[in-house]
Amino acid sequence: MDRFDQLTANGKVAALAGVGAGVALGAYLLGRRSGGAGLVTSSGRLVAGGWFTELGTLWPGQGLSIQIKKVLLKTRTKFQDLAVFESDAFGTVLTLDGVVQVTDRDEFSYQEMITHLPLCGISRAPKRVLVVGGGDGGVVREITRHAGVEKIDMAEIDAGVCEASKKFFPQLACGFADPRLNLMICDGIDYLRKAAEGTYDAIIVDSSDPVGPAEVLFQRPFFELMHRALKPGGAICTQGESLWLHMPIIEEVAKMCKDIFKGGTVNYAYTTIPTYPSGQIGFMICTKKDDKKASMKVPQRAPPGPGPMNLPPLRYYSAEVHKASFVLPQYATSALAGYLSH
Repeated sequence: MDRFDQLTANGKVAALAGVGAGVALGAYLLGRRSGGAGLVTSSGRLVAGGWFTELGTLWPGQGLSIQIKKVLLKTRTKFQDLAVFESDAFGTVLTLDGVVQVTDRDEFSYQEMITHLPLCGISRAPKRVLVVGGGDGGVVREITRHAGVEKIDMAEIDAGVCEASKKFFPQLACGFADPRLNLMICDGIDYLRKAAEGTYDAIIVDSSDPVGPAEVLFQRPFFELMHRALKPGGAICTQGESLWLHMPIIEEVAKMCKDIFKGGTVNYAYTTIPTYPSGQIGFMICTKKDDKKASMKVPQRAPPGPGPMNLPPLRYYSAEVHKASFVLPQYATSALAGYLSH
């Protein structure tokens, strides 16, 4: 029995702030709901009982707290700590290395935007799409709405995330059943090295933060591989961190993309999501040069419907939200002025 099991064995609910990959700073925590003493973490903080607190090096001095109703899973995959718990505020919550990845309440805002911004924005209707990461299945679910897509390749390194999502987030994982999906448990960079030039209409990178295993997904070699694998006019859309917390990272990635996607376009958009640091997260969206020179800021086709899987209606993405998501606050516009396309 490990420390987490010892703390939950008496029926009280523990707070989980996992450690791993250099991201989270907390430990397994337990306090008493009656107001008694809590467990002091290795970093010296005292945390009240029954709460998960997300602490990370990329958002120092702050942390999201969610009250736990019931711990459903705590395990170690081949690559990272994975936990799932129930909460009254956000429904079921999945964390990796102590960082919130998805919740029942707000997952749709991220999944819909990271998917439909590129797929509705490129000049030609997409037929073949690659997903790197995205083990919870949410991006695949949204891609299935596009009836014209003929094949979805997915390179996810951690099978444990897929299995946890199938068990605890069936509304996310339903896309795994789509016959167009080719799920590969592999390293996304290795897969792209072998991909033929000009294979994909769109590549969507649903990664965690640029610390630990995901750090390489924010570096130049990976972006060059994506550019090579795109068809002319094709687009990438990658998780692009927060305008409130990570402007230096965003500037560096935008600068790099301007150099790699010469003749194409480089843009940044964002969405709101309560359980991500600062309540906001962005997307770096770039297109490969072609003769159409279409702007990704204006949708080229209507929002998709339920698709073959008869999904519920979209709850966040719309043509109006598409256009608005590229309108940045003045400080971000100024910082990125030399890198983004008009």
